[in-house]
Amino acid sequence: MDKTEIRLPAPQLKGRFSLEETIAERRSVRTFRAEPLTLSQLGQILWAAQGLTAGRTLKTVPSAGATYPLEIFVFIGKTSISASEAQQVSGEIQAGIYHYEAQSHSLNLHKPGDSRPDLARAALDQGSVLEAPVDIVICALYDRTCRTYGRRGERYTHMEVGHAGENIHLQAVALDLATVEVGAFRDEEVRQILGVEEQISPLYIMPVGHAAANRANSFDQ
Repeated sequence: MDKTEIRLPAPQLKGRFSLEETIAERRSVRTFRAEPLTLSQLGQILWAAQGLTAGRTLKTVPSAGATYPLEIFVFIGKTSISASEAQQVSGEIQAGIYHYEAQSHSLNLHKPGDSRPDLARAALDQGSVLEAPVDIVICALYDRTCRTYGRRGERYTHMEVGHAGENIHLQAVALDLATVEVGAFRDEEVRQILGVEEQISPLYIMPVGHAAANRANSFDQ
């Protein structure tokens, strides 16, 4: 296997909590413990964001005309993923920015090195982006949807990123994890950190991890 590709564990289609329970427990959490995620947890969250369903022909979020304009990047540090499970599944996972490949349910190394400190600075020094073991950045290629729907495609794309963000948030809760939707960041700086083309627009940053011990002071919305 290519060392830059990480095959993720197959997603589970049944969890311990009901949808109603995850909705009731959902909160925006901004402080995290220094505890890694498992590869299974990360894979499950990415599947919820943009994974394949319906015989691997559709995705987990509704998309106007099935145009699917979103791309998912994952910022991972050296100790972000539990080493024991990673060794069993795919070997050592290096720090870097990874791109989620829905067709193969895998991560491909996009850029080596821990870029979370840079991402936090671009996000106006928000501590949650630096503290969380993993940061998910959702980007959009508007042209995929606008080719079919014209300028209206921009609105449909923004609707879709909301769908993906809520899926990530509810899946995190179902895994006893926490996250927050971050929209305050300097777009061009995030794009430069990602090293992507100008037509790829970052829309959301979502830090994911274990909520700080004092949960009463770690969430608000």
